[in-house]
Amino acid sequence: MSGQAGAETGHRRVLVALVAIGMTTFVQLYYPQALIPAISRDFAVDASQAALTVSAATIGLAVAALGWSWVADRIGRAPAMTIAVVTAAVIGLVVPFVPSFPALVLLRVGQGIALGGTPALALAYLNQQVSRRAALSAGATYISGTVLGGVAGRLIAAPIADVSDWRLAALVAGGVSALCAVVAVVALPRERRGPATTRSRPTSVRSGMRANLTNPGQLALYAQAFLLMGAQVAVFNYLGYRLELEPFDLPPSLTAVIFLAGLAGVVSARLAATFAGRFGRRRVLLASSLTMVTGAALTIPDRLTLVLIGLLLFTTAYFCAHSIASGWVGPMATSGIAQATSLYTLFYYAGSSLFGWLGGLAFAAGWAGTASMVIVIVLLAFTAARTLLPHPADEVEGPTPTTTYAAPGPPG
Repeated sequence: MSGQAGAETGHRRVLVALVAIGMTTFVQLYYPQALIPAISRDFAVDASQAALTVSAATIGLAVAALGWSWVADRIGRAPAMTIAVVTAAVIGLVVPFVPSFPALVLLRVGQGIALGGTPALALAYLNQQVSRRAALSAGATYISGTVLGGVAGRLIAAPIADVSDWRLAALVAGGVSALCAVVAVVALPRERRGPATTRSRPTSVRSGMRANLTNPGQLALYAQAFLLMGAQVAVFNYLGYRLELEPFDLPPSLTAVIFLAGLAGVVSARLAATFAGRFGRRRVLLASSLTMVTGAALTIPDRLTLVLIGLLLFTTAYFCAHSIASGWVGPMATSGIAQATSLYTLFYYAGSSLFGWLGGLAFAAGWAGTASMVIVIVLLAFTAARTLLPHPADEVEGPTPTTTYAAPGPPG
C-alpha cells in the first residue's frame, strides 16, 4: 500500500510540475500579444515591429529546441527544464525595465532561447515518468496548463495595460510566471530512466535529423507545424489590434476577451483524438484545415458577431489540427524520436515567428490582408497533408493522437 501511495504522490507531483511548466512557458511567450498596440504607441513603432516582441521569443525558442534536446541527453530532462524555467523567469522580471525597443526585442530572444527547454522536453519527460495507460490523461493535463497559461497571460496583461501601461502589465505577467516557475522547480521529481528501445535509444543529432527530414510524411507534419501555427499567431497578433480600430473601437480590456477562444483547445484536442480513432488522423487533419479557412473568412466582414464566431471556429479547428499533427510525429518516426519532436518544435515556432511578423505587413492593407494571408497558408498546409500523408489504410500505428505543444495560445 505504501508503494502504491508513493506512486500516486509521485504521479501528482509530475502533473503539478508539468502544469506549472506549461503555464510559466506560455504566459511568458504570449502575454505581449495583448500589449502590441500599447508597445506600438510607447515606442512609436508600427504593428509589424511591435509584434516582434512575440516573434523574437518564438524564434529564440525555435533555434534553441535542438540544442536543449542535446543538453537533456547529457544532464537529464528534469534538470534541463529546471534551468530553462528559472532562466526564463529571471529574464521576464527584467523585461519591463528595458530602456529601448531594440533592447526589448533582444531580451525576448534570450527568453525564447531559455524557454526552448520546455515544450520539446515536457511530454518526453512525462512519458518517462508515468505508465503508458496514464500517459494520455497526463498529457492532456499538461496541455491544459499550456492553454491556460497562454490565455491567462493575455487576460492579465490587457486590462492592466488599459488602466496603466504595458510595463506594469509585463511586470505582473512576469511575476505570475515566476511564481509558476517556483512551483515547477519544487514539484518536479527527479526522472527515472526506463530501458532503451530501438526507437527511443539516443542517436546522433545529425543522423536523427537526416532520418526525419527525408521522411515525406514527417515533412508534411512539419509543414502543418510551420504553416498552421503561423496562421494562428497571425490571427491573434493582429485581431485585437483590429478591434481597437474603427468600426469597432473596443478598449483593450474588452479586446482581451478574444483570447478566451484559446480555451477551445482544452476541448478540441480531446475531440480530435476521438475523431481520429474513428475516421483516421489524415481525414480529421484535412477537415480541420478547411474549417480553419472557413473561420478565417468569417472574420473579414466588419460585423462583431461574425468575427467572434469565425475566431471560435478557427481556434477550435486549429487545436484539432495541431493535436493530430504533433501526436503523429512520434509514431511517424522510424528512428531519432528526440530529433523528430525537436524538429517539430523548430518548425512550429519558426512559423509563429515568420508569419507573426508577415501578418503585420499584410495588415497594412487592413484586416482583409492579414486574413487573406492566413487563408493562403492554411490551404498550403492542406495541400501538403493531402499529398504527402499516408491514407487511412496506410497510417502508421501509434498512440492515440494528443498534442505535444499547446499554442498559443491561443495559445499561440
